[in-house]
Amino acid sequence: MNLGTQTIGPTDIDPVLKALAAALHGEGPAVELSAGPDGGLVVGHTETPGCDDAVAVVRTSGSTGAPKATILTVEALAASSMATALALKGEGQWLLALPVQYVAGVQVLVRSLFAGTRPWVMDLSGGFTPEAFTAGALELTDKFRFTSLVPTQLQRLLEAPSPETLAVLRRFNGILLGGAPASAGLLDAAREAGVRVITTYGSAETCGGCVYDGVPLEGVQVRVAEDGRILLGGDTVAAGYLDTPEATDTFYEEDGVRWYRTNDLGTLDADGRLTVLGRADDVIITGGVKVSAAHVQEELEKSDGVAAAFVAGVPSTEWGQAVAAFVALDASSSAQDSSAAGTPTGDHAVVLKEEWHRRLGLLAPKAVLAAPQLLMLANGKPDRLAMIERLNALHQGK
Repeated sequence: MNLGTQTIGPTDIDPVLKALAAALHGEGPAVELSAGPDGGLVVGHTETPGCDDAVAVVRTSGSTGAPKATILTVEALAASSMATALALKGEGQWLLALPVQYVAGVQVLVRSLFAGTRPWVMDLSGGFTPEAFTAGALELTDKFRFTSLVPTQLQRLLEAPSPETLAVLRRFNGILLGGAPASAGLLDAAREAGVRVITTYGSAETCGGCVYDGVPLEGVQVRVAEDGRILLGGDTVAAGYLDTPEATDTFYEEDGVRWYRTNDLGTLDADGRLTVLGRADDVIITGGVKVSAAHVQEELEKSDGVAAAFVAGVPSTEWGQAVAAFVALDASSSAQDSSAAGTPTGDHAVVLKEEWHRRLGLLAPKAVLAAPQLLMLANGKPDRLAMIERLNALHQGK
């Protein structure tokens, strides 16, 4: 039940900090944030029946379906904040460069409250730009500086023409990179530029990233189930969902440890380092052959002129499912041609298609939709549903 809302400006963070601080001290109801009109923010207060220590209700991104309202408790947020500080070797001042209503944004504010520092908030109402990020980073005054980004943002910052942008990136003691898989090329480029990047894996159900560079944070446990799904356990796991009956195979307790069953596949090496292979529902069965969408995506992104790719299965009368790809081409690529209904054309496109068929054979995408960039959600994650819808329409039209 909603207990009232307040609409504030996109950078007016004081009411949010005040509401979160009250909830953390047990002096106020759980806080739920959502996007408001004209780039503003709606600060809501929500009842959480059966969970007296709830601090925040955070909606999942909704990239694969209807968003779920995840309940984050004092204990879970405190455990996450402490583990993050240990992993980053200190607390400091944060630059908020992500929408605050999602878990990565909420965590920037919660970590700041625990650290006793004041975060600086970017105005994202006009979208994310390197210029705005640089200006925000220059406002930080603490010796220890951190921020959280998604791969698309980091890519834009590294490609920014201003040397000042690279200079401010290098001043951060740590940049948490999550929300979507980061390509090896992007990580190499960041590290070659002297930028301290830490890849993170987690979700709203685990108070955000709880595995850094493949290693679980202090107090976090990682297992891989028999079906290959990643299981995350420990004090950072959420209390459950507010408006969805809790499924025992999503959240459960075992030997005093609370676990969250993800929809991701992964492996653990001998040292316990996690490698995320992709989503369990990313397996495409085409012509009786099982295809990993993540593997095909990785292969497409190796091609010159391809900035990013998204791969999914679409219904096919002939194949059952057909491999389809939404491809973001570099701005300089001659393969971009909107006159062909989004299908790559020109000599470069021919080379790409030949390369993919040579490298992947029957696994090469049978439908390809090209655009300057992938379709993205407000939190910087790929909008999977929107791209699948377009790929379905493209393949059915053939």
